[in-house]
Amino acid sequence: MKTLQQIRRDLHQIPEIGFQEYKTQAYLLEEIYALNQQRLTVVKWKTGVLVHVKGLNPTKTIGWRSDIDGLPIDEQTTIEFASEHDGFMHACGHDIHMTVALGLLRRINEEPITDSMVFLFQPAEEGPGGALPMREWLKKEHPEFLPDAIFAFHIAPEYPVGTVATRPGLLFANTSELFIDLSGVEGHAAFPHRTKDMSVAAASLLLQLQTIVSRSINPLDSAVVTIGKMTSGTVQNIISGHARLEGTIRTMDAQIMINVKNRIEALCKATEIAFECEFKIDYGSGYYQVFNTPEITSDFLKFAEQDAFTTSIECDAAMTGEDFGFFLEEIPGMLFWAGVDSPYGLHNAKLNPDEKVIDYLVPFVESYLRSL
Repeated sequence: MKTLQQIRRDLHQIPEIGFQEYKTQAYLLEEIYALNQQRLTVVKWKTGVLVHVKGLNPTKTIGWRSDIDGLPIDEQTTIEFASEHDGFMHACGHDIHMTVALGLLRRINEEPITDSMVFLFQPAEEGPGGALPMREWLKKEHPEFLPDAIFAFHIAPEYPVGTVATRPGLLFANTSELFIDLSGVEGHAAFPHRTKDMSVAAASLLLQLQTIVSRSINPLDSAVVTIGKMTSGTVQNIISGHARLEGTIRTMDAQIMINVKNRIEALCKATEIAFECEFKIDYGSGYYQVFNTPEITSDFLKFAEQDAFTTSIECDAAMTGEDFGFFLEEIPGMLFWAGVDSPYGLHNAKLNPDEKVIDYLVPFVESYLRSL
């Protein structure tokens, strides 16, 4: 049987983006089918996997979710087990997440707990989002495996190994992608009056979008509107007839998200009139806030405080997005950060989490699950 370190390194070498995790799914299934199958029920969903472990005398089902996808990032580490897929990397720790889940599955299968467990290896967390469709599929096709409580963790580069951090209530924000296309009239740079310049229109709109948070949102509320990419034009002597703004919206309240989108649409309509152009808005994929069940989270923090090898922190909420929020929307549970002590942050091409987190986290989480 492979060590958990070897599993993590194998998975790190085969990152795949959302709903294309074919090698990853095959690897997970190979490890799962290597286990004693007496108590297991294994079901595939798209490129994900569900594993149900029958408890000794179950009265409820406990869920553990791990995301499995990578990112379109060209890895820049010097580790010997770096990504073998050019242009793709596990730069958000999902290789660690999967390994911990497999470690837990091994131990729970070898020594079952009283209640049943369901392990959800979920694709497409980074986009377009796998949690919501997986939840709905589970409700429709396998309601008998729906968890009564569900848990997950995310690596945290800023914390040392042995530190867990979370908070009751709101932990992560509501998020939405943002794509705005502006269409005008292209033409020769010498005849601007015969064109509708979308470079100028996009520049104007970009500045106006910055007024939403500063002038349309209550200062006591939290929101982010970031345009991370703007493209327009082809060559230096042609006035652009098309521009595209790409960004993200993040809020700590669902109603604020609605308000922000209303303001974006109003500003786009104003731009349409001012620059005699047409606009199209696409909000892409959006994630529901991660709202930890207060009582469950408080009990988890108390459990962590009593563990001799753990430092527990009640952290602040963050503007991070995580589609695990869709599970918590309907199922009690919680998500927590686990330190991996890396100088490079999430989504960084040089991220290299400390693997010692695996040997720490598997027995810690197992003990917690057995206490429920």
